[in-house]
Amino acid sequence: MGKVAVGAAVVCAAAVCAAAALVVRHRMKSSGKWTRALSILTEFEEKCGTPSSKLKQVADAMTVEMHAGLASEGGSKLKMIISYVDNLPTGDEKGLFYALDLGGTNFRVLRVHLGGKESRVVKQEFEEVSIPPHLMTGSSDELFDYIASALAKFVATESDSQHVSPGRQRELGFTFSFPVRQTSISSGTLIKWTKGFSVEDTIGQDVVGELTKAIERAGLDMRVAALVNDTVGTLAGGRYNNPDVAAAVILGTGTNAAYVERAHAIPKWHGLLPKSGEMVINMEWGNFRSSHLPLTEYDQALDAGSLNPGEQIFEKMISGMYLGEIVRRVLCKMAEEAAIFGDTVPPKLKIPFILRTPHTSAMHHDTSPDLKVVATKLKDILEISNTSLKLRKLIVEVCDIVATRGARLSAAGIVGILKKLGRDTVKDGERQKSVVALDGGLYEHYTKFRTCMENTLWELLGEAASENIAVEHSMDGSGIGAALLAASHSQYIEVEET
Repeated sequence: MGKVAVGAAVVCAAAVCAAAALVVRHRMKSSGKWTRALSILTEFEEKCGTPSSKLKQVADAMTVEMHAGLASEGGSKLKMIISYVDNLPTGDEKGLFYALDLGGTNFRVLRVHLGGKESRVVKQEFEEVSIPPHLMTGSSDELFDYIASALAKFVATESDSQHVSPGRQRELGFTFSFPVRQTSISSGTLIKWTKGFSVEDTIGQDVVGELTKAIERAGLDMRVAALVNDTVGTLAGGRYNNPDVAAAVILGTGTNAAYVERAHAIPKWHGLLPKSGEMVINMEWGNFRSSHLPLTEYDQALDAGSLNPGEQIFEKMISGMYLGEIVRRVLCKMAEEAAIFGDTVPPKLKIPFILRTPHTSAMHHDTSPDLKVVATKLKDILEISNTSLKLRKLIVEVCDIVATRGARLSAAGIVGILKKLGRDTVKDGERQKSVVALDGGLYEHYTKFRTCMENTLWELLGEAASENIAVEHSMDGSGIGAALLAASHSQYIEVEET
């Protein structure tokens, strides 16, 4: 063998060794990075832990806060707003009723024909109208005139068989999903606008008064019988279909709960006790917080960067607005510290709220063997391609941890309400059924969230108490629910009863 050949062989062997060393180093580095990613996951899972014992503490804390909020204004993080709804629908209501649902850039007008116990909802019609952007920042008169004119056009489409009885005013339930200080069943002053509205001269005014003046200017003979919030409407819709409904919970983009309280158990109520002896309380439970909530660094960072730091902590852990964002923040940390998507953090992953809960729900529900849905979502939303199956499985685990914590905490909140009503245990010989009406996109469309929430409810209540508790889907509280409340608070009820 010549010197050249030997030299070449040595150089070649050295190159092979160097390449092998590089591969080993790369593997060690990748395995080191993967270990780091797994340790971030494990730590996150531990911090999000919701064992039964912790959930029972959360439920107890919810009950304590409910008592405090009912005792005095500002006595608790829970506002426990008196809704002035003291007559929930019974199913006996008859006639034609309207609803107006204003909660965002669109509003709906509805017409509901009720036929009493036998025929229930005979017919319902609705129309959706979008609000021109300039009216969202204009004057109060302009905004309400636009709404009243759409309402008048809708009323004009009544068929011959669908008129109110002669000599009677049409009656309307008004769902107004903005912060209001309610002063009676049909009045409430606007505290502030949200969701992109900034109609300054409405603030501090009675929103029913503003709508009523616009209705009069439109030449319409209509009375606003009830001002309601969508959660109270969901409770009304639930009760109309089932007299055992005691509470309602919305789990959607946001979250809230309302329930039926005994009027004498509301120390801050100073008026005459209602004839029914009951009062619906709008809890505004999204603002609940407790030292028992399993908060993580990701929740704290999300809260600090939000428009309302320190507020709505419960909502930020369980509602559809935030679940996807928590997942994004965890993946971002894994990308930064464990390079799970390569040496650079994908630019799109750094954009807050780019990953929405419907996206994480789709990934969480992916049953394909190669997790094709996960791969597609990563590519379409975050522009991340060529991910390994191992990595896609890791991402599904993150989605699972976030959804499971949210669902289990929602169940603990519901148990807190049942506890306040004394319905969380079985009394001797008592067989009182309690139904919780649920609505919202998160509950309706995120199957794993819904299943986990319901299973946790039974786990916390135990077998005996679970037999007396049921959960039912109550749809369209902000629409039909509002029309039903107009019916149950109609000015003509007394006339019909006498």
